[in-house]
Amino acid sequence: MASNPTTSIFIGAGPGGAKPQQLELKRANRHGLIAGATGTGKTVTLQGIIEGLSDAGVPTFVADVKGDLAGLAMPGAATAKPHEAFTARAQEIGYTDWSYAGYPVQFWDLFGEAGHPVRTTVSEMGPLLLARLMNLNDVQEGVLQIAFTVADKEGLMLLDLDDLQAMLVSCGERADELTLEYGNVSKMSVGAIQRSLLQLRAQGGDHFFGEPALDLEDFLKLDEANKGIINVLAADKLMSSPRLYSTFLLWLLSELFELLPEVGDPDKPKLAFFFDEAHLLFEDAPQALQEKVEQVVRLIRSKGVGVYFITQNPIDIPDKVAGQLGNRVQHKLNAFTPRDQQAVKSAADTFRPNPEIDVASAITELKIGEALVSLLLPDGSPSPVERTLIKPPRSRVGPLTAQERAILIQTDVIGAKYDTLLDRDSAEEILKAKGDEAAAAAAKVQADTEAQKEAAEAARQQAIADKAAARERVAADREAARQQREADRLEAQRQREFEREEARRAREAAKPTMADKMIQSAGRSIASSVGRQLGNSLLRGIFGGLLRGR
Repeated sequence: MASNPTTSIFIGAGPGGAKPQQLELKRANRHGLIAGATGTGKTVTLQGIIEGLSDAGVPTFVADVKGDLAGLAMPGAATAKPHEAFTARAQEIGYTDWSYAGYPVQFWDLFGEAGHPVRTTVSEMGPLLLARLMNLNDVQEGVLQIAFTVADKEGLMLLDLDDLQAMLVSCGERADELTLEYGNVSKMSVGAIQRSLLQLRAQGGDHFFGEPALDLEDFLKLDEANKGIINVLAADKLMSSPRLYSTFLLWLLSELFELLPEVGDPDKPKLAFFFDEAHLLFEDAPQALQEKVEQVVRLIRSKGVGVYFITQNPIDIPDKVAGQLGNRVQHKLNAFTPRDQQAVKSAADTFRPNPEIDVASAITELKIGEALVSLLLPDGSPSPVERTLIKPPRSRVGPLTAQERAILIQTDVIGAKYDTLLDRDSAEEILKAKGDEAAAAAAKVQADTEAQKEAAEAARQQAIADKAAARERVAADREAARQQREADRLEAQRQREFEREEARRAREAAKPTMADKMIQSAGRSIASSVGRQLGNSLLRGIFGGLLRGR
């Protein structure tokens, strides 16, 4: 029993090849669910579906959580432990053309260790997914949205976490300005986001954000034999950061939705996307994020992408998403706890009934490698549920050796396209340059101000010095004038004394001698005597005339 690889994929059948289950390629974009407890055969079912899609020319993407899906790259071997069981299963279901074969695989790794690096930019991730990745509350998410808006408005590219951190610092410094335009931007919220960034870096987020960003066209290729390339994401290490793991895969789905054109229902998917450990996508997810997941799952079908969720418990998938999953493979579930029993009932209720099968009972009785299967028929309706033995895989069940993986990475068509990290001028560099310019301008202003202050101080000191010099000159002039006056006074005094001395000397010189005094005395005596005589004579003459006249 085999499928026609151009129209369907053989999943499995009942004993003797009864009721074969075929996944119709035309309905493979209607999404699907592979569920079951640990160790019931989910990985083998997944491996067989991926092989069938690759044979049909459909590229696939799968997260390799345990590391064993890497074995898709190598053919199984007759010496391998499961060979006997696989051979028996192929014979039991009439899978006559089963043989071992390897498939074209490209390995990817967010950390760049077990595959080609996978990167995106902070801008492409967007604030909603980034807020979920950093576990921000509504207020912090609002501030993050403002940071993205400002960066977009000012032409600042947010490529890596350094860019985002620089943008947040800028927003914190401009909080008052931005609050007036966009709403409250508190420095406390900015600080909380910065702390979440530190945690994201500690989880390896630095490896995920940057350039060259992933070109999703590299996921959509065929090899030279027209087999679909199987893109295997090494997720064993990534699972230690479950929030980063789930957010990355949701981002990948969102990017595919944005990138691919509408194609309706193609004859086969352009890509099949397998989301292992799907419960991580919905754990603690806010309502807005769950709505985004629901929207992407609902609408990406028309882009030709089929999304398949792999989980242990089907009730981990929200009802609005589970309702979009048309192709279902349900492995055994245990019913030990009330939650287990609820899961059994929920899983049974999702299948199209088959009167020959008590689904609720069968779910707990399934053997390893056996499942309840309901797939979409060519007309789009679900087939009645059937108890099915899953076909054996053709490729290796188990991990690759380190050497095998290294050779496959080195020889695939991707080459070194993503190996070298680019560091273009983006928000961090631009903001730093602006900061340096502002600092230089401030320094110049400060220098100019300091120079002006120094000049003013020098002028003030010069004025003080000039004033002091003027005071000194005035004082000197006053002292010189005082000294001149004193000199003039002394000179006048000396002149007066000289004149007095000259006068005294003149007087002394003019003073008569004793002889002169005697002569003068004698003269005065003679003059007195003569005078008296003349006087008497005169008086007599006068009085005599008078007497004679009478």
